Amino acid sequence: MTDPNAIQPSELDQLPDRDPEETAEWQASLDAVTKAAGPHRAAYLMRRTLERAEGTGIALPKLLETDYVNSIPTAAEPAVPGDEAMEARITAWNRWNAAAMVTRGSKYGVGGHIATFASAAWLYETGFNHFFHGKEGDGSGDQLYVQGHAAPGIYARAFLDGRLSEHHLDHFRQEAGGNGLPSYPHPRRLPWLWEFPTVSMGLGPLSAIYQARFNRYLTNRGIKDVSASHVWAFLGDGEMDEPESTAALALAAREELDNLTFVINCNLQRLDGPVRANFKIVQELEAQFRGAGWNVVKTLWGSAWDELFALDTTGALVRRLREVPDAQVQTYQTRDAAYIRQDFFGKDPALVEMAKVLSDDKILDCFHISRGGHEPRKVYAAYKAALEHKGAPTVILAQTVKGHTLGAGFASKNANHQMKKLTVDEFKAMRDLLELPIPDARFADGVVPYGHPGADSPEVRYLQERRAALGGPAPARRVHPVAPLPAPSEKAFASFDKGSGSQNVATTMAFVRLVKDLVRDKETGRRWVPIVPDEARTFGMESLFPSLGIYSPKGQTYEPVDRDQLMYYKEAENGQILNEGITEAGSMADFIAASTSYSTHGEAMIPFYIFYSMFGWQRTADQMWQLGDQLGRGFLVGATAGRTTLTGEGLQHADGHSPVIAATNPAALTYDPAFAYEIAVIVKDGLRRMYGETAPGEDPNVFYYLTVYNEPLPQPAKPSGLGIDEGIVKGLYRYNTAESAGLSPVANAPRIQLLGSGTAIHWALQAQRLLAEEWGVAADVWSATSWGELRRDAMEADAALLRGEERVPYIRQALQGAEGPVLAVSDYMRQVPDQIAQWVEQDYSSLGADGFGLSDTREAARRHFGVDAPSIVVAALAQLARRGEVKATAVKEAREKYGL
Repeated sequence: MTDPNAIQPSELDQLPDRDPEETAEWQASLDAVTKAAGPHRAAYLMRRTLERAEGTGIALPKLLETDYVNSIPTAAEPAVPGDEAMEARITAWNRWNAAAMVTRGSKYGVGGHIATFASAAWLYETGFNHFFHGKEGDGSGDQLYVQGHAAPGIYARAFLDGRLSEHHLDHFRQEAGGNGLPSYPHPRRLPWLWEFPTVSMGLGPLSAIYQARFNRYLTNRGIKDVSASHVWAFLGDGEMDEPESTAALALAAREELDNLTFVINCNLQRLDGPVRANFKIVQELEAQFRGAGWNVVKTLWGSAWDELFALDTTGALVRRLREVPDAQVQTYQTRDAAYIRQDFFGKDPALVEMAKVLSDDKILDCFHISRGGHEPRKVYAAYKAALEHKGAPTVILAQTVKGHTLGAGFASKNANHQMKKLTVDEFKAMRDLLELPIPDARFADGVVPYGHPGADSPEVRYLQERRAALGGPAPARRVHPVAPLPAPSEKAFASFDKGSGSQNVATTMAFVRLVKDLVRDKETGRRWVPIVPDEARTFGMESLFPSLGIYSPKGQTYEPVDRDQLMYYKEAENGQILNEGITEAGSMADFIAASTSYSTHGEAMIPFYIFYSMFGWQRTADQMWQLGDQLGRGFLVGATAGRTTLTGEGLQHADGHSPVIAATNPAALTYDPAFAYEIAVIVKDGLRRMYGETAPGEDPNVFYYLTVYNEPLPQPAKPSGLGIDEGIVKGLYRYNTAESAGLSPVANAPRIQLLGSGTAIHWALQAQRLLAEEWGVAADVWSATSWGELRRDAMEADAALLRGEERVPYIRQALQGAEGPVLAVSDYMRQVPDQIAQWVEQDYSSLGADGFGLSDTREAARRHFGVDAPSIVVAALAQLARRGEVKATAVKEAREKYGL
């Protein structure tokens, strides 16, 4: 029977063979080797031949996996330039204090993780002593993404360095009283130490890639030369299961980001057990990264294995290592030598013979302890190779033992991620293993002591000298003392005050027009970073392509198909626009890197990321939280906003809830502007607050979320009068009254206050006219630019009251004296305007677009959700009827009149 998977002759014909006889000879040679020496020898020769071909530049598909051995042979390892014995003592102190900190805190039930840093200690220590550049040297230093669960070890090193005290360590995960340490890397909680939050799994690797890419962007655009900066991301092998962890690998390779190194701590364990119980995570990751175009360095085995590999004259050892699944490797780390002899070596006659010359101690040393990630010489070689490799990013796959040096009760146990403390006896055993001079007398009342060799000890002096040579402490976050950015020309903002006249303009387009003017500003224009996820044309931004250029490190190596058009697709090495393709997560990672450049590089950049509002917070709210933690600044713009504004797109495109999600983020200032002039006022004030002269008590470390719409409507002129700008910024102002709108209700007419946000204010204005002309009701219309800011202000007033301070919320001040009930409406679910309900003194009710979206015309959708002008009229009459100010029959009449 013919093998259906075999290559058929017709397929081979697609690859012309100019010398079939020579080809047949090669194939015959392979068959002969397979028959004489076995398939393993044949596979070895093929692998070496392919490696040789790759090394000589012959274009062949790359090998995706190599043998389960170190990439750098022992003989090729460079000498470590430092004092290895001194670094071992420093690492021992760090191991001890990290474990002591978590154990001491466990009596308060605050948790913590010990086993992760125990496995990764040398991965960090080697970097701190020889590779990681600090912020006090030339340039910006390196950017370190620390694995979150390893945070105790970083705190322990900062304690040894004198940057933290015992008081700090004793308040690990106890921040409420001040001077405590956050559980994980949180810049907002410890802004002088942590630069990047990394504990939301997968976001660290994604952000690291885009940070490295943004570094190139800054350099290529001539903002600042940060080519000396290197991005180091420390990750767990289990973390690589997150889709965000590997989402941008191809981008990093495509743009040749050799300023980026991933260090993956392959301790083969995740939170509940093995990462790949029946498989091999290192091999899987190697294939994944190689396939994406990365340079891969495997650091798997320690020096104790050198003797075993030297004895492996048949390749049996390498074959056995390749076939043993990870969970079994983990089991070997917990079993005795007899078990390992039988289960590992007993599977192959050649290995049985090898084991005869190995002592039990040698076997236990290899299988229990000796891993590449635990030996500074191996780690140093890998890091040096990573920095020397050019043209591609590097991933280092470092094998370790989770819980290393913590004792047999911890090492490689499935439950060790949840184990928060060691007993006193276990600490004493650890002390003896690490050879630390901590006497038994210091274990008073069963409390494990912290250890420190002394501020003037050789260990501390060595540590500080190494850091000084590398540019100062690390990790560290620095906000460089830079002057506030000058305010853009007033002309850019004032042009919106006069409105659009007879022209209909969507607020999305109004925002884009404002940005076009702002990027032309001589002082700050070059600092704008427009970010779009392949939707620039949707938002009317294609006119920016030829003027600003789309960033590409390759420039434009082709002639664009629309080159003869005015708004042609222009890529440039110094392009200003980041057009990321269809990736909201990648765009947010861009935004985070740009929004924190003021700290990372001392260069304030002004990012705005414009996206379908439905695909922002709903998809990437976790990154928005990361942005707030990292103290990012900039403008997020949810375009084509609202549940009824985007016609025909249907359920998954109809956003009725992004402001609800945004309201959960303390750093987000959420605005739903109705008119172009409101957008101008909000952006102007945002630039002042985030990049200019901050008012007393204001936090500049915020970001703005603006919802803008794609519905072309008349843009009115800005109303005259005092307090308009203040009201826009604070979230509410009276747009008009029935009288100022030219309506003439009867004397003593019932009155109602209509609050509308975004596009809903147009329905409110239509309802205002219907109420006056058809029902004799006077309505005043208010523009609620920010329900969220109104709520935030009111909550701050409540908090002040608890402190004994009298303060009236702005919403109450604004509506003071306003007659009649209040009816609020927006193009979002009612929960959005209901945020302010408890602080409104008048009778309050709301309308909103609750439920799933649907495909139809705007008018039909608004009628469906009950938010159009007639629906507002009926709701207003119902409110007034309950108060006895209109006849109850009016409500029924209105429903019938409007066909509701």
